[in-house]
Amino acid sequence: MTHQYPALTTEQKKELQDIAQRIVAPGKGILAADESTGSMAKRLNPIGVENTEENRRLYRQILFSTLYQKADDGTPFAKMIKDRGIVVGIKVDKGVVPLAGTNGETTTQGLDGLSERCAQYKKDGADFAKWRSVLKISETTPSELAIMENANVLARYASICQQNGIVPIVEPEILPDGDHDLKRCQYVTEKVLAACYKALSDHHVYLEGTLLKPNMVTAGHSCPTKFSNQEIAMATVTALRRTVPPAVTGVTFLSGGQSEEEASINLNAINTCPLTKPWALTFSYGRALQASALTAWRGVKENEKAATEEFIKRAEANGLAAQGKYSSSGTGGSAGQSLYVANHAY
Repeated sequence: MTHQYPALTTEQKKELQDIAQRIVAPGKGILAADESTGSMAKRLNPIGVENTEENRRLYRQILFSTLYQKADDGTPFAKMIKDRGIVVGIKVDKGVVPLAGTNGETTTQGLDGLSERCAQYKKDGADFAKWRSVLKISETTPSELAIMENANVLARYASICQQNGIVPIVEPEILPDGDHDLKRCQYVTEKVLAACYKALSDHHVYLEGTLLKPNMVTAGHSCPTKFSNQEIAMATVTALRRTVPPAVTGVTFLSGGQSEEEASINLNAINTCPLTKPWALTFSYGRALQASALTAWRGVKENEKAATEEFIKRAEANGLAAQGKYSSSGTGGSAGQSLYVANHAY
């Protein structure tokens, strides 16, 4: 007979659930602007901006979206964001590392000292965290070892976060690399999510105080067959319905290299999919919220207003898509450009 000793008090559970519900309130989503220095280089170098701490600060000031940096007047960004009623979060993993005995698969490091770091992040104003695990689809992957290892790491991270009053975002990303079709991606997504929720259950994670950040179910980037937004939505919602307990407060999709416009259209299709959906279905986009803003900014102070306008435009589009109310205007330009990066890492 299994036994569970109380991991969280009633008050702790209520705080976690309240935070999670605030993040996925109707029309709300997450701006993923917690990039590492290396990832920021990939953002800034293509627009001719040097990847310096000051340039990173100036860009993030436009977005008002990172912790431990300050605006021009010295106000910490965390306080600036909180004063606007926005929930602050932080990435807590320390990146992927090779998983021995597999065909190029990985696990994610960062559990050592995580509890102490989370306690400090909470004091500094963070209310949620993110941990990214990465899986690949190929003829030999993902392996059972990679699926189980990453599920257990995500569950351990989630448990530690909750002990410190932080809502964990569980992110088992299945990369879009490859030529697999929609059916194959759906099958793998279901297996990965099923393993994650088994591990979360084993670790006594309080599901109402969590969010899931999955990939949408899409064909591989090199797949010769193109699938409609409605087919992607049906495959995605079906995979979630088969694996994600209704107790989970919300699902915040990653954009997975889709163009800004494509990510908005697919999110809208997911929310209008004619299947029962017991969770809030919204976004946690990095590139798909920032690409046009970066292109408009280009490191020039005089362009800050234009960059802010581009960012607001994408944020509003995704806020509508999260409610199934977005109508695409057939946007061309940067919003329609692919943001796919092979074997995406940060």
